[in-house]
Amino acid sequence: MKIQLLAFGAASEIVNPISELVFDKEISVAQFRKYLVSEFPEMNKLSSFAIAINEAYADDKKQLQNNDIVAIIPPVSGG
Repeated sequence: MKIQLLAFGAASEIVNPISELVFDKEISVAQFRKYLVSEFPEMNKLSSFAIAINEAYADDKKQLQNNDIVAIIPPVSGG
């Protein structure tokens, strides 16, 4: 299963230049979060981050599918 990865803000600095990931099987958003933290330990520095799949926010139970576009959206602050 192949997914396209988009990362914004601080997350882009952590996972850059990765733009595509390949997994042996379908995984849930919760499993994907665990993968990110294990592969990119600096993700622990973010207080939280949201995951969007194909431009829609996804909860942890949602399954990633082949060719999904997955975005990592860190918290943002305004001023």
